Amino acid sequence: MNTPAKRIFSLKIAKQTAEAFLQEEGITSLPVDPFAIAESRDIVVEGKPEKTDGVSGMLLRHGNNFGIIYATHIPSMGFQRFSVSHELGHYFLPGHIDQVLQGGVHLSRAGFVTADPYELEADHFAAGLLMPSAPFRKAIDAYDPGLEAIEAVANLCVTSRTATAIRFAELTDAAVAVIMSTGGIIDYCFMSEAMRSLPKLDYLRKGTPLPTGTATARLASDTVRVRSGDRIADEVDIRDWLGGFTKTAVSEESVGLGGYGKVLTILVSPTVGRDDELDEDGEEDKLIESWTPRFRR
Repeated sequence: MNTPAKRIFSLKIAKQTAEAFLQEEGITSLPVDPFAIAESRDIVVEGKPEKTDGVSGMLLRHGNNFGIIYATHIPSMGFQRFSVSHELGHYFLPGHIDQVLQGGVHLSRAGFVTADPYELEADHFAAGLLMPSAPFRKAIDAYDPGLEAIEAVANLCVTSRTATAIRFAELTDAAVAVIMSTGGIIDYCFMSEAMRSLPKLDYLRKGTPLPTGTATARLASDTVRVRSGDRIADEVDIRDWLGGFTKTAVSEESVGLGGYGKVLTILVSPTVGRDDELDEDGEEDKLIESWTPRFRR
């Protein structure tokens, strides 16, 4: 996903704001409980079936009292916890309450499915809250990169495979790409820094078809298999997916996500390295740190 530098900066701040909150609260282990965090701030949380298409939850305000309602029609504890954490993002992130609660009620669409900057910031706050970098890195280091590792860490964090895969791509040292698709059409693609180091890549664009002939395309073409949660694995040339000039084998693992009708694909290269000098710039880290709020009750 190509994102303007200013947006990338704001999303990093959102994640670091969540991690700063955890540090202030002395929360250092996984899983993180967003319901307990809401309770600690006297925020009432209630599950309620929500029929509005795409709505994952709501943040409500009445005077100085706040409440969170999260949709329960999606039977995934990981998704529900992410939805509550997303609303906590709107509560904690500077400027969000004034912006999104002008009418007293805000409907959210969590899960990296919108380009709205406030929704994206809340999504990244939720990722940082539920999957803080230090314990998350420690957890993923216990596994070889791939779908099995993502599922194991998702179980540890009590997060969805989708959210865990995105965070995995962000924090792993391995060359990894995470692709979500619906009906054979790409929703988004996240790549680790090591994978992005390959020259002349053709970035996968939202709304474009899956590459023809890939195992993922075969799985996606069979809605019965997708809805039954079938899996498929293959070894392919990275150029089949991302183009470029580098011929290298990658593992391709895909799984149908049941009633969502989506397919999650993980590409992993065991050979593509990472240049440590391309790591995050120290000055940028200092600037982010200076903008990260400190929480005091």
